[in-house]
Amino acid sequence: MLFNSIVYGPIHSRRLGISLGMNLMPTDKKLCTFNCVYCECGWNTPALYPHLPSVEEVRTALEKKLIALQAEGVRPDVITFSGNGEPTLHPDFLAIIRLTCELRDRYCPEAKVSVLSNATQLGRPEVREALMLCENRILKLDSAIDETMRRIDQPLNPQLTVHQITQWLALFHGDFTLQTCFLRGRHQGNEIDNTTEEELRAWYRVVDELKPKQLMIYIIDRATPEQQLEKIPRETMERIAAPLREKGYDVSISA
Repeated sequence: MLFNSIVYGPIHSRRLGISLGMNLMPTDKKLCTFNCVYCECGWNTPALYPHLPSVEEVRTALEKKLIALQAEGVRPDVITFSGNGEPTLHPDFLAIIRLTCELRDRYCPEAKVSVLSNATQLGRPEVREALMLCENRILKLDSAIDETMRRIDQPLNPQLTVHQITQWLALFHGDFTLQTCFLRGRHQGNEIDNTTEEELRAWYRVVDELKPKQLMIYIIDRATPEQQLEKIPRETMERIAAPLREKGYDVSISA
């Protein structure tokens, strides 16, 4: 499922409410630093010179949509950067976030700006600066064990480690939402299961180190490129959340 425009929706998000989507990646292919087995956008499509929208194209598309929604009396809860891949890959991400906040303040000041990111670009200072301008920094960690993270997320950088990701996440001092997709299945002959006791012990340990202000845990909701995956039952998700809630963490489940 690819988004064929810069601005799409608004749609009803399981996690965020009425969400006006923002796609900074190509409109005809997925471009991401991960190639997640469960991604609703499918597999990455190689491209030497992918077309990314300019800052002015983003401004024009977003302002036009916000004016139209205002005329219709529609008030989005959030403006969400996600789309066909990793939004923070855009070279003008900081400038785009600044203009989005400016247009939000003008047309729908009650809306929050959200970014769904796989956290691989957090080593860049300008990306961290942009994220700190947003109300919702929703940053992903699907496993706290390298082998499992690589099986699920298939990072294009094969040297990427969980330790690197958590070091970058720690720079936000807990002022972010940690997002994790729980799943089971197989891919290329390898078993995938980030709900085992070993996986959860490692994941809980990282949560306690990072102390995020919120946790979003969720399951597969749409068709996935790898078909040998299964949804985790709601009861299992409640079991995963229970120890964290007992410690006082704010945990939301989308299942």
